[in-house]
Amino acid sequence: MGIIKDKKPKLKPTPPPDDVLLALDIGTEFVKAVISRQLKDGSLEIIGVGRAHQNPSNMHAGAIADIGAVVGTCERALADAEKQANVTCKLVSVGIAGELVKGNTATVHYKRKNGNRPLSEQEMSLIIKRVQDRAGELARKEVALETNNPDIEVRLINSAIVSLVIDGYKVSNPIGFKGSELTIQFYTAFAPLVHISAIEKVCAELSLDLLAVAVEPFAVCRACLGDDPDSNLSAIVMDIGGGTTDIAVVDDGGVDGTKMFGIGGRSFTHQIAEALGVDYDTAEFFKLNPDSKELPEPGREKMQDAIDKNLAVWVGGVQLALEDFNILEVLPQQVLLCGGGAGLSEIQETLATSDWYEDLPFTRRPVIHIVGAEDIPGIINATDIELDHSFITALGLLRVSLDTIAGAPEGHSLKDKIAKVLQN
Repeated sequence: MGIIKDKKPKLKPTPPPDDVLLALDIGTEFVKAVISRQLKDGSLEIIGVGRAHQNPSNMHAGAIADIGAVVGTCERALADAEKQANVTCKLVSVGIAGELVKGNTATVHYKRKNGNRPLSEQEMSLIIKRVQDRAGELARKEVALETNNPDIEVRLINSAIVSLVIDGYKVSNPIGFKGSELTIQFYTAFAPLVHISAIEKVCAELSLDLLAVAVEPFAVCRACLGDDPDSNLSAIVMDIGGGTTDIAVVDDGGVDGTKMFGIGGRSFTHQIAEALGVDYDTAEFFKLNPDSKELPEPGREKMQDAIDKNLAVWVGGVQLALEDFNILEVLPQQVLLCGGGAGLSEIQETLATSDWYEDLPFTRRPVIHIVGAEDIPGIINATDIELDHSFITALGLLRVSLDTIAGAPEGHSLKDKIAKVLQN
């Protein structure tokens, strides 16, 4: 008897409309592809989600180590997202992470020759260019020292004005103001050219048009801030991935800086594997299922000891990173956790109950909160897939896409002008 085949033609994805954007979060453990549509009120409707598991050798310390293998993983995630959204999407923003990504905020005092002349867009652009060049040279020297490579090249990834003061008067936009001294706090993030080139190659292999590359903790901050330009959010954002932990400090709606260190969820898994004498996949299973009957009681004690030892090292990394945020006299009280590693209960419990914060400039114990899509302003999930804490970076990349597009056209408002001079 023959097999009856379904002759109904398969639906082909329709061409993407102008309001459809793609975010590609290339993580150490998973690649996540999220497709959104911008609604008339400015909010983002998520219409397609895909996720594919990475092989252990694909990434190293948060950066791409095997371009071909990463392309294959991205293809699987992208295919699932496009199938669900029923559109193909070419315009993409991609996140970048790793210990060699340097994000810092510098305070610069600029003396103007003629304080009676209104500050122009051209003069502001020149000031920002000088600040970026100076920050870029400092980042290059720092990366060269860490890699022992004096010829390494870095590229500006993200930049944002944290605060502006003219003659002691704080302004949101300096254009048109008079004054003799401009004090500017400016956030810049740089990454090695080799890392950025790998991302560009992956996008080229996938036939995607790269709209923006964003430092991942910066993208997470953009997700939390949403589309409110007057947001006064103050928080410490910790994105705990598979290979790295990325930390950003947001004060009164502005990103004060980003730090990264090379301990993430995989480090915990490796410690468990070594303690139990099992392979990586088995250790990962036990980490995610600590009450499994397959793990005998002595093994649970060994696993907990391994987690506790690695946790002590991780907390030390958090403390060192936060010590570098010396711009603020007092750190924000709210700590927002995201990324796949944030699901480890021991991390949550340690941050919520231990004394890790006492030698840092907190006024009292920080409040710990795990961020989900429901906490992100301006996001509507139209899919049946739960967007938990592991998807926040991708949602932030969508917001970065909107920022990049908004800064592209020639605008006439003050907001448009500031966006224009901040383009990389």
